[in-house]
Amino acid sequence: MNRTEHQDGQAEATGVERAILVGIDDLQGRSRRSMRELMDLARTAGAQVVDMVTQRRNAPDAGSYVGEGKLEELRHLVMAMDADLVIFNGELSPIQNRNVVEALDCKVLDRTELILDIFAQHARTREGKLQVELAQASYTLPRLAGRGRMMDRTGGTGRLGIGIRGPGETKIDVERRTLRRRIQRLEDEIDQVQRRREVERRSRRRSGLPTAALVGYTNSGKSTLLNALAGSQEVSVRDQLFETLDPTTRRIELEAGRECLVTDTVGFIQDLPTQVVAAFRATLEEVTEADVLVHVVDVSWPAAFEQYQAAGEVIAELGAQEIPTIVALNKTDAASSERKVALLESRISNTIRISALEGDGLDELRRRISDLLFADLMEVTLHIPYDRMSLMQLLNERGHVSETKYEPEYVITRAEIDEQTLAHVRDLVVNG
Repeated sequence: MNRTEHQDGQAEATGVERAILVGIDDLQGRSRRSMRELMDLARTAGAQVVDMVTQRRNAPDAGSYVGEGKLEELRHLVMAMDADLVIFNGELSPIQNRNVVEALDCKVLDRTELILDIFAQHARTREGKLQVELAQASYTLPRLAGRGRMMDRTGGTGRLGIGIRGPGETKIDVERRTLRRRIQRLEDEIDQVQRRREVERRSRRRSGLPTAALVGYTNSGKSTLLNALAGSQEVSVRDQLFETLDPTTRRIELEAGRECLVTDTVGFIQDLPTQVVAAFRATLEEVTEADVLVHVVDVSWPAAFEQYQAAGEVIAELGAQEIPTIVALNKTDAASSERKVALLESRISNTIRISALEGDGLDELRRRISDLLFADLMEVTLHIPYDRMSLMQLLNERGHVSETKYEPEYVITRAEIDEQTLAHVRDLVVNG
């Protein structure tokens, strides 16, 4: 076992849970990066990481994740470090969860529960809270036995803490029948959310404005980029994982008077739990409905390419891999070296260097988005009679009007429109 102590701060803050992180080293070099990410997740959830433990083995032990001997060592470490919480860098099966809780005599979480806890903290709208609650309930149902024992071990402390909180639910050790009814209720409410979102999407499509979605690894700078493109600070931006859960859409000016709608979406992460993908399906559909994706990559992060790949896997899982995509290499001002950025450019197609915080490269990004969104438009000149001026609204909604000149009998209009719009005005076209 390779163990590295990590003291998170000089003194334990009042009410902060002391956590030990546990992971498996599969000998493929991914353990260190994955454990570093787990540390960031634990800190985001509000824990103080006091130790990290990794064990070299090909696969987790079926009964206790790290095996009985190592589990006994971990039990002594929990007592020595006065730890409140042990977090496993993987998904514990119901059997593993029960056995580990019994052996360690403290609160135990796995990676999925930790992520769901962070989501519970960051859910602000009713939609976000419903989705988090459904994911938590679905994950808790087969693990009620272990969760009941864990609640016994946290009882009497006056606080529940990480992994126990959740929007709309104060008692987690519930009977299976009650929990199943709750899951059904949540699914019904989320179905209503999906229907409402579909109505909203249809409304946006009727507006004629094309759409782009910002996607990428969590904390890659998507919200900062949306604010920069929109010229506002309306979207919450903090240096935390999963800061954005609820999609935010803004109207963005591109070049030559063109406009589009840009949506900021929930961030992805390596091995994003299936419960999260399922529960957030209504939100993630914003990705599949977009005309263009802007995949934001944090080039200042040491494992930037791996984060790009992990986000790409989620995009593919959603069925959005065929949507035209621009890869925005963000935070170039903070990159460790020019060589690293150049290497990413050599491995990823259709990239652009930007700094959302400093504003670098944003004009070029707008041009690239515009080129993709309006690639199928054709330029035409029309003579529109005054009794058919309602067509001007159609041209503005579905295309881009660049010039209007009023003559005695008609209006000379130059516009860029698609084939569908052309079918409505073909008899008025004088060229094109």
